[in-house]
Amino acid sequence: MKFRRQIREEVGINLTPLIDIVFLLLIFFMVSTTFTKETQLSIDLPEAKGQPKENVERQIEILVDESGGYRVNGRALVDAHMRTLQAAIYKESSGDTTLPMIITADAQAAHEYVVRAMDAAGQMGFIHLSITTRQPSGQEPPAGDG
Repeated sequence: MKFRRQIREEVGINLTPLIDIVFLLLIFFMVSTTFTKETQLSIDLPEAKGQPKENVERQIEILVDESGGYRVNGRALVDAHMRTLQAAIYKESSGDTTLPMIITADAQAAHEYVVRAMDAAGQMGFIHLSITTRQPSGQEPPAGDG
């Protein structure tokens, strides 16, 4: 009896699905990995030992409350837009940009609102700008020269 030999197909491994999976993993890791370099900024703040000026004849004071509302020399503004703030500053200063300007902000106020007030003053040309702080409780004010 003669058996017919079956023709064997050549056995091979199909690499296409393996390559697809490797590329998908590569893309996943490339997309999910962040390549940012975290840096820290070390700042040494200056100390102020000067005495506050007692007799100021005319000044502009901007108060920034916790919610971002502004008051210019005690008058509340209708909104917190920069144009409104600039109009109020112009009205109080009568266009005199040499007047000293004081910005007083609540400790819980967002930094954005303080910067907006400083930006409004800078765009209008005010150069005498100061930000108020308070002495920490338990410390005495610095002694004067004298």
